[in-house]
This record gives sequence, structure tokens and C-alpha cells, in this order.
Amino acid sequence: MTDLAGKILAGDPRSLARAATLVENRSTAAESLLKELFFHTGSATVLGITGAPGAGKSTLTDQLVHEFRREGKAVGVLAVDPTSPYTGGAVLGDRIRMLGHHADPGVFIRSMATRGHLGGLAAATTDMALLLDAAGKEIVLIETVGVGQDEVEVAKLADVTVVVLVPGMGDDVQAIKAGILEIADIFVINKADQPDADRLERELLALESLSTRPDGWVPPIIRTVATQGQGISETRFAIRSFLARTDAKARAAANWTLRLREMLRERLIEQFATIDFQAAAEEVAARRSDPYTITDGWIKQLRD
Repeated sequence: MTDLAGKILAGDPRSLARAATLVENRSTAAESLLKELFFHTGSATVLGITGAPGAGKSTLTDQLVHEFRREGKAVGVLAVDPTSPYTGGAVLGDRIRMLGHHADPGVFIRSMATRGHLGGLAAATTDMALLLDAAGKEIVLIETVGVGQDEVEVAKLADVTVVVLVPGMGDDVQAIKAGILEIADIFVINKADQPDADRLERELLALESLSTRPDGWVPPIIRTVATQGQGISETRFAIRSFLARTDAKARAAANWTLRLREMLRERLIEQFATIDFQAAAEEVAARRSDPYTITDGWIKQLRD
């Protein structure tokens, strides 16, 4: 075992931060490291916190960290943010939003830039979650960037998906549009002290009555005012209840089915990094070739 892997397993925060940089930069050393660490993972519970921008996801995440720390849990937070057009880094900073945890050795927080990756999750998020798992974090919270329709990608990674909505922002329409009803294990109506909270809850209940999940779970609707710490313990109870009634092995297998498909898709794209897609597109647009022949040719190259 390499020295870096050993230090990560021992919970060394500096080594964890160094490895996180390797993973986020998609370096060749990161894959070798993750291969070493993988068989030491599988203990962490991964929570996805998703919802539209402005819903209060960061504040809710911050409050949940406090809740888990009171229980003595080691916590990792991955805050997936938009990419800066100037630096390529995360636009929003976790140190700004979660300063209360900066001196807590039991909390590791990392802001990650999406770097153009759709779905509200950075491409390296799966690997980062595994890294935190190997480092002994019992809870890994992933807060998405909140990009709307594509944010459902968090469901491929999380053991529990918490969808945060707020009154008066058209979230009822967004819930249908984004497919959130299908991926939500728990609904949180944040800023529930605002007008229209009752209406939003009624609409969510109406939507839930129209469909039945295969596992029979009916996502609870929790009201919170995260800025005041209201509803946080109720949210924690809902998370615990969901985990208690689901088969952990079946859930893990289902999640890995989705993750492996995504990993294969990314690897295939990497294999075709040298292809001139623009030139191929011009051929298709000019009707000098068809897209089926071109893609078949690429697959033949891969086989050869």
C-alpha cells in the first residue's frame, strides 16, 4: 500500500485534501489510489441534497452537519458549485457558507466545480465520495449546484436523496419538469414560514397520489426553516426512517448499476478524445455521410 493511501485510511486530513485534488483534476495517480482504497469503502451513508437555486440547500446542509456532529458522526461534505469562467474553480466557496465547521476535525468540506459537467454533479463526484468513505467519514453529504432538469443525476450516487423546495418559486412545476418526484426519497419545504407553504405541500401530496414507487415508500414532506434550525431533527428522523426500511445491499447494487453505466460512458468518451467531432458533424450536416455509419466506424476503431 502506498504511503498516501495509508494516511488517508488513518484519517489524515492533509493527505485527504491532497488526494481530493488529484481526484478532482482527474490525474492518472488518482485512479491507482482509488483502486487501492476501494475495498476499504462501503461504510458511509451518502446523502444527496438537491433542488433549485435559492432553495436554501447550503443552509440545510450546514444544519444537517451540526445534527450529525451532535451524534458523533464523522462527516464529509461535497458542495458542487458552478465553474468560474476565469479560474475553472468553484464559484461559490464552502468556507464562506460553512465557516462554523472550519475548526472541526470531524468535518471535511470540499467545494467542487462542475467544469461544464451536466447534471449538477462534477464528473469526479463519485470518486470523491469513495475517497471520503475510505477516510472514515460515516456521512457524506453531496449538495448539488441546483441546475434544474438535470439535477436528477444525484440519485445515481446517493443512498438517500433529499429534494429541497421553497414556496413561491414555481417549484411545483419544477418538481414535475425535472422528474424530482421520481428521485426524491424525502421532500423538504424550506423557508416554510413564508406564504404558500401550505399550497406547495398540498400540491406535493397531490403529485404523490398520482404515482406509486416500486418500493412502496411514500416520501415524507418535512417543513423547515433552516436559517433558524427548525425542522432539522425531523429531517434527520426521515432520513433514518428511510434507511431503516430499505435493503442496503439491494440499494447499493441498484446505485452501482447506474454508476457503472455512467463510468463506462465517461471512459468511452475519453477513448474517443482524439476524434474531430466538428469535422464529423460537418460531414453529416452536409449529407456527405450519415451518423450511423460514422458512429459504427468509431465503435469499430475501439474494437480494433
